[in-house]
Amino acid sequence: MDCKTQHLSYAETGFFGKLVLDYLNEDAQLKPFYGEFPSAAAIGDAIGRRKAVATNRALLVRALRHQYRSVPASDQVNAHLALLEKETTFTTVTAHQPNIFTGPLYFIYKILHAIQLAAQSKKLYPEYDFVPVYYMGSEDADLDELGHFFVDGQKRVWDTDQTGAVGRMKVDKALLELINGIEAQIGVLPYGSEIAHALRSCYQPGVSIQEATFAFVHFLFAGYGLIVVIPDNAELKSIAAGLFKDELQNGRSAAMVETTAAQLTAAGYKVQAHSREINLFYLTDQGRHRIERSGDRWNVVDTAHSFSQAEMIKEVDEHPERFSPNVILRPVFQEMILPNLLFVGGGGELAYWIQLKKIFEYYGVPYPLLVLRNSFLLINRKQAALVQKLGYRPLQLFQSPHDLKNDWIRVHSGQKLDVTAALDNIRHLYSNLKAQAAPVDGTLLQHITALETHTTKRITELGKKMLRAEKRNHQDAMNQVTKLKAQLFPLNNLQERIENFIPFYAQYGRALIDTLYQHSLGLEQEFVVLEAL
Repeated sequence: MDCKTQHLSYAETGFFGKLVLDYLNEDAQLKPFYGEFPSAAAIGDAIGRRKAVATNRALLVRALRHQYRSVPASDQVNAHLALLEKETTFTTVTAHQPNIFTGPLYFIYKILHAIQLAAQSKKLYPEYDFVPVYYMGSEDADLDELGHFFVDGQKRVWDTDQTGAVGRMKVDKALLELINGIEAQIGVLPYGSEIAHALRSCYQPGVSIQEATFAFVHFLFAGYGLIVVIPDNAELKSIAAGLFKDELQNGRSAAMVETTAAQLTAAGYKVQAHSREINLFYLTDQGRHRIERSGDRWNVVDTAHSFSQAEMIKEVDEHPERFSPNVILRPVFQEMILPNLLFVGGGGELAYWIQLKKIFEYYGVPYPLLVLRNSFLLINRKQAALVQKLGYRPLQLFQSPHDLKNDWIRVHSGQKLDVTAALDNIRHLYSNLKAQAAPVDGTLLQHITALETHTTKRITELGKKMLRAEKRNHQDAMNQVTKLKAQLFPLNNLQERIENFIPFYAQYGRALIDTLYQHSLGLEQEFVVLEAL
């Protein structure tokens, strides 16, 4: 697929916050919270740290092979599963909840970034092997966040009465009706039937959302050897039994996170995640509930479950799958089960990961290198032609519709709309008046200043009125700007945070995934504008 790209700094786009930008700039005050910034040399250091801590590879691969029995075999995946058994193999990981039908575009970008990092690491350290991993946060119970998606700007919502962990919810009639709606919307496109068939094959009635997401991600990325991990698994969670017991009995993580949060706040950063006294949930098919300690009893909120210390420890030993780490302990559990080096996450994820380094250190779990996920703006040929016609550069597109329209008018209007010269003349006039009045009566200066302020304000308002009038004179162009901005930045946000990938796949097929991979960056940290898909 022929495309041209332009790389922008994240700061230039205006869509990223202080913490992300400071992280990318390797700001000194942020460095203590994460250690090393990702680089070729840092990967080598991470390999050394990871080799010093044992990973239960046999258990990991056994659990993964069991999970992969449900999907078509892939030579690339099988090869990577075999590599994971070797002490010289490491992972590059991204994590995300099982949004229905993958949710926003960045779900795809994160995975491709992890795949690209594995390939880049192999080139840097050919004596080792690197396997890309998608870790599924299937125990998240926030259906409001995970149960909707946008297709060509239209919001579609899964209207189900199921509760609890979204990954354990089942594909029902309402979800199948969403697939029907998608197919009706994209069926006429070249690959619309292909992607609709894949959705139907993966999201079958009665299948859990985590199993359906597993199958769908496998369909999309098996050719790259991506390994999908569903951590909602008794065998995998048995690795963290010691962590769970310590958290239940001693609640160490809360104090460590609280200390770090205070330090981050003092340094001027907003705290992303908040700790509880016990950062574990109790997970069953009936729901995911907080665990609270009251004296010598551990109670599961909003349920009849209550445990003594001995009963709780026994429950961890016999049913580790019933204990679900929240945002504070999930990263630690993730890194306990995987021989990982690099973690790919969005700005919000980086913000809470840097709160957790003390917990990693306490439990002796190697802290990974944090990589801000890739960002793309996808511009199709029709949109690219309109961008060219309107005379915009890619960076300009990140401005507000108001500023975009003003830019167009300033370039294309034949009228003199700029009142800067007039304002300069006014400042000169009133400066002369002040010089003239000062020797006569100094109290007049305040009156002259007030007159100047009033006149400047009126002239500025006149300039804005002329600009608005000229916009009305070019209403067709202004409408085109409005339409273009709405397509590329839906809901005044980045495209990748709103739009789903399905209509793009329906138009371009698997070539979309391959093209995105070809233009995915690894350790380089820049925003990519991908034009003329």
